[in-house]
Amino acid sequence: MPKRQLKLNAFFMRFGHHPAAWRLPSATDGGRPDIEYWVRLAKLAESAKFDTYFMADFIGRTSDKLISLASHGLAFQFEPLTLLSAIAAHTKHIGLVATINTNFSEPYNVARVLASLDHLSQGRAGWNVVSSLSDATARNFGMPVPLGHEERYERASEFFEVTKALWDSWDDDAFDHPNRTDGLFFDPASAHPVHHKGEHFTVDGLLDVARPIQGYPVIVQAGNSETGREFAARIAEMTYSSAQSLAVAQGYYSDIKSRMAKYNRDPDDLKVTPGLSVVVAPTDQEAQDKFAELQNAVDFRHGVNLMGVDVSAYPLDGPLPDLAPGENGRGRWKQLTELARRENLTIRQLVLRFSVAKGHIQVIGSPKTVADLMEEWFTRGGADGFNVVPPLLPGGFEDFVRLVVPELQRRGIFRTEYEAGTFRDRLGLKRPANPHSARPRRAAAAIASSGAALASGR
Repeated sequence: MPKRQLKLNAFFMRFGHHPAAWRLPSATDGGRPDIEYWVRLAKLAESAKFDTYFMADFIGRTSDKLISLASHGLAFQFEPLTLLSAIAAHTKHIGLVATINTNFSEPYNVARVLASLDHLSQGRAGWNVVSSLSDATARNFGMPVPLGHEERYERASEFFEVTKALWDSWDDDAFDHPNRTDGLFFDPASAHPVHHKGEHFTVDGLLDVARPIQGYPVIVQAGNSETGREFAARIAEMTYSSAQSLAVAQGYYSDIKSRMAKYNRDPDDLKVTPGLSVVVAPTDQEAQDKFAELQNAVDFRHGVNLMGVDVSAYPLDGPLPDLAPGENGRGRWKQLTELARRENLTIRQLVLRFSVAKGHIQVIGSPKTVADLMEEWFTRGGADGFNVVPPLLPGGFEDFVRLVVPELQRRGIFRTEYEAGTFRDRLGLKRPANPHSARPRRAAAAIASSGAALASGR
């Protein structure tokens, strides 16, 4: 058997994930979206043999508290699918995962655009399925009463099943053999119309794009709550989880994989890739100095928000009060409050410990320090790989590629060349068969086998 290899995903924000990244002189000048910037990052990630180029999406803004909004420079960037379609033309191997929210689209739209991206990229598309919904975003879409946490997951579940049905509405080879003699562009028997009438969606028809090269794009999910974990165990093929210690990572890893058997899934059908916030330099001290520059630039003057909960009314250097979690990120809120109580942290300290890394593990140090942590989590049941979230771009990711990737390769736990095939193939994931076309083909094979047996007199 080939040696197990780390899966590495690059998760980029415009200036980096640290809230103060945009304020540093080393950040890219200007805030206007720049396609050349994103293409350079994608090419760099591909040169380092990363598995995935991942784009988050934060839909909608409110005009409330514009001063507070103006103090954050992280989320004003391109719409993911538009950007990844452009990235597909400049890359050949790296997977392209777009975040699409199930609250603001329809299954047909999503099935269509992702099938298109999979064909445009020659089998490299992925979908990060999210169902988060804030009041501000709901108002952008004219939703007077946002859905609750459980109802959003119910909608997302139906959304996903309908989207799969649309991808399966054509045989894999439906458009491979146009019959010019008989004037049939496709064999009508290769079509499998969708007739769905559910609680949230009604769909009747066929997708107007060929079935994706991968069968389905790779399905990604990031839920940490109880409902989110169950959803991931049922549908996800990669999770973007969060953990601040190996013990927490091991608990999540074993829990989510143990849930998969009831859905007739093998544990290896899901790759767990916790977030990893990295600041690396030739020495531990140099890395600490780099991180200190970021921490010193954190601006507390325009309010404080912790995982969607506004805590600006409370003393910055006082304890976190008992507050109800928001509708989104309940798993992360639980991690945050447990950290606050366990270490008796103030709100300011929570921002500098938890928020700057979005609840992910931080590693700050030399290439050896970073690689040691990654290898330990990988070999001790905490991760199948990592979702690398550089605090500062582009320099922070350039440092990771230059210093950490060669160390991981030297240890034999990360590839030196891409394997052949699709994004799904390189992740070691099965290609889903079309349930409609599989049945008649098995029947045809059985008939052919019986015919051969009769002809031979057996």
